[in-house]
Amino acid sequence: MAARTKLETFEETFHRKLTAAEAYANRPRNWMLYTLIVLIIVAMVGWSSSSVQYNGMTVTGSEVAKGVLHGVFHPDTALLFGTGETDVPYLLLQTVAIAVLGTLIGAILAIPFAFLAATNIMPKPIAYLFRLLILMIRTIPSLVWALMWIRVTGPGAACGVITQSVCSIGMISKMYITAIEDLDTHILESLDAMGCNAFEKIRYGVIPQLTASFVSTTIYRFDINLKDATTLGIVGAGGIGASLVQCLNSRRWAMVGSFVWGLMVLALIIEFFSTRIRRKLAHGQ
Repeated sequence: MAARTKLETFEETFHRKLTAAEAYANRPRNWMLYTLIVLIIVAMVGWSSSSVQYNGMTVTGSEVAKGVLHGVFHPDTALLFGTGETDVPYLLLQTVAIAVLGTLIGAILAIPFAFLAATNIMPKPIAYLFRLLILMIRTIPSLVWALMWIRVTGPGAACGVITQSVCSIGMISKMYITAIEDLDTHILESLDAMGCNAFEKIRYGVIPQLTASFVSTTIYRFDINLKDATTLGIVGAGGIGASLVQCLNSRRWAMVGSFVWGLMVLALIIEFFSTRIRRKLAHGQ
């Protein structure tokens, strides 16, 4: 009996290997397609490289690089640890406030957009119409939005909040749509069979499935908005960016170093907490 079992096991293993070998031998030969793709990529890289011209580093550029490095290692401690409205802590808090408000407003406004653009909830013509609207929002860069809104609200933090809210709708809605279309409908069918009304099905069947994904997406967008808030300050949309550019233009390298250190510390803190929250949502750790 044992010998027969070993023989059968050997035959099954041999047959499995033979089947795998046959499948590999009969695999589709797409070498012409792969060659064409490689040639297209090489042609695109070559064409793109031909338009890039590097004439070396200018004298001014080398001086700026040396100045920034000197400022990073010799920051202005009075500016770095001061408590005034022009000091690093206050400007960092303003930058964080812009990112928080912009992310929260954008995340809330993205919810109806996402549900209206989900094909498993809305008719396809309506869903595609809202998807087109979301795509139009996403195609315009944040700096362009800031330049448009600054004509409406004037320079300041309000322009940054509105800009980040609008920009967040485009990206967050796209992620929300994916989560909504991946809903497990069997849960809703079970709740329906139990006699639950529409509110109970949303409360116990929809919200628990979407909460973790929505929160994770919002945190990820907050990381992006925190970096964008610094860039938007360059065009006058509040935050630390405007002061940083002024110091660069006036070549006050010690102050530039203080702003750089503040931004690095802030990025590390936000990354630490956001990573822990996302891990908690994903794995419960």
